This record gives sequence, C-alpha cells and structure tokens, in this order.
Amino acid sequence: MFRTAMLVLIVSAYAGVVYGQGNAPLRLVQTIPLPGVEGRIDHLSVDIKGQRLFVAALGNNTLEIIDLAQGKRVQSVKGLREPQGVAYVPELEQIVVANGDDGTVRTIDSKSFATISSLMLGDDADNVRYDAMSGRLVVGYGAGALAFIDAKTHQVTGTVKLAAHPESFQVEKARPRIYVNVPNANQIAAIDSSKQGVMATWPVGQYRANFPMALDEAHHRLFVGTRNPARLVVVDTETGKQITALNISGDTDDLFFDRDASRIYVSAGEGYIDVVHQIDADHYEPVTRIATASGARTSLFVPDLHRLYLAVPHRGGQETAIRVYEAMK
Repeated sequence: MFRTAMLVLIVSAYAGVVYGQGNAPLRLVQTIPLPGVEGRIDHLSVDIKGQRLFVAALGNNTLEIIDLAQGKRVQSVKGLREPQGVAYVPELEQIVVANGDDGTVRTIDSKSFATISSLMLGDDADNVRYDAMSGRLVVGYGAGALAFIDAKTHQVTGTVKLAAHPESFQVEKARPRIYVNVPNANQIAAIDSSKQGVMATWPVGQYRANFPMALDEAHHRLFVGTRNPARLVVVDTETGKQITALNISGDTDDLFFDRDASRIYVSAGEGYIDVVHQIDADHYEPVTRIATASGARTSLFVPDLHRLYLAVPHRGGQETAIRVYEAMK
C-alpha cells in the first residue's frame, strides 16, 4: 500500500513537471489591455455569436466591452455603481448588470449600450445567471435572497430567502434546481426553483468562505472553492455529502468545469490558475498551477470557444488586462 501511494505521488509530481515545461492544459494566447481601468474587477459574461466579452469593472464603475475578434476594448459603459454580476441574454441582445452599491439590476441594450431598465432590487446586488429554459434571470442580493426576474418585462416574479448573502450559484438545466454558496452561514443551499423554496442546506463544515462554484450536472457533482482553508471541495448534489477536498491556491473567486477535457480551472488572487483533473465522479488529481498575476481572481471559461478569460487588475507595474488562455486537448 505504501509503495503504491508513493508511486501515485511520483507520477502526479512528474505530470506537474511535464506541464510546467510547456505542455500546460491552458496556454496563454493573447493579452487584451484595459488602460485606465482601475480597482477591482468582478465577473464576466460573453456574447458568443457577436464575439464580445463583457467585464464588470467594479472599482472603475464601468462595464468594459471587448471585441474578441479584434482583441481590443471597443466601449466603456460609465455611470454604474459597483457592477458585480453580469449576464448576456442572447435572445434579447441585452446585457444585465447587478450593481452592489445602489442595489440596482440594470438592463443595457447590447448595440446602443443605452439603459433599457433599472430595477431597484436591494442592497449588494451581486451574481447574475440567465436561465434560458425559463426566460428568467436569477440574481443574488441583500442579507440573504435570490430574486427571479422576467428577462422580457424586467419585473421580479419571485424571491427565495436565504440564511445570509449569496455568493456564486449554479442553475441545473435538466431539473429546476439551484445550488447557492452562502458563506456567512457556512453552508450550501439547494433550491427548488419551480417552487421557489429551499429544499435543503448542506454545512460546509471546516471549510470556510465558500465563494466560487461550478457544476458537473451529468455526474451530480458540485465544485466549491473555499478560502479558509484554500480548498476545492467536491459535493454530491443528490445527498449533500462531501466527496473529497483538494488543496488550491489562495483567494479564489471563480472556478469552472471543462466537461470536454474533464478538468476544473480555479482562478485565485494569489496569482495562479489551478488545474485539476477529474478521473471520475469521486476521484480528482491536481495537474498543475499556472502563474498569472496578483489579484487576478475572477475569470470566465467559455466551453464553446475553448477559452478562459482572466481579469488582471492594475497593481503597481502590473497593467489592467484580460488574459486569454486556450484550453488544450
């Protein structure tokens, strides 16, 4: 048993060395500068058909629009109030931005960039998801709630109360379920979105500050990033049971599951992207840690483009930019 364990450690270490020598699962292919954008950068969204990236520049109070084909910023929407969450609604060609400072959910026309509506939701409007199946937006806000908003009418159609402020959450496609990180309550909430109520709450236990989250719906696995300690926790969505936990880099704020490559990408403010390989639903192994930049903890992985977009803030001589990584097969 000891010799087998040692062999696994040696093989894992060797794999990390090989990736470090130029065969990394993520390859930096482009850097798109964002001059003049100051402060923290929060979440991102994408218009795949139009080849545009939308960046919530929280500290700059702007929404930055990047043309991915040209590799440059083409517009900066000003006048926002700490934009945090952003979601693109392709059917309506609209961008939805949740603002933490004034609690509004602003809908912006993606062609003219004019404001279509500004819905007063509540304090600390945060993460946004668009559920194409129901035509609803889901927004986390306040001391503990999710709001369901009709994407066409821009009206709240329902709310779900939570134990504390929600951070990242994931929406299932096959079932009316939403999983929510509620770090101040040290739990994950499982929600029935059809009944708009909490089905169950699962304690995170010794793993605190559970912020980012990703979902492997096919295998009923939830991937949760915690900051204290820095771990990737794998949870069974059928039972709420924790399957395993792996060490990751510090200060993570986004993570994604690459189904095609069976990999998990974790962006961390410590200055790394951690890559974890999914062997099967219950077994995972660290692959490599890719050096990035200090404070670069938010990102967006776009499976259709096989690209991961990493937000790099201005710190000292480090310029504000979006770094583009290609997911290698």
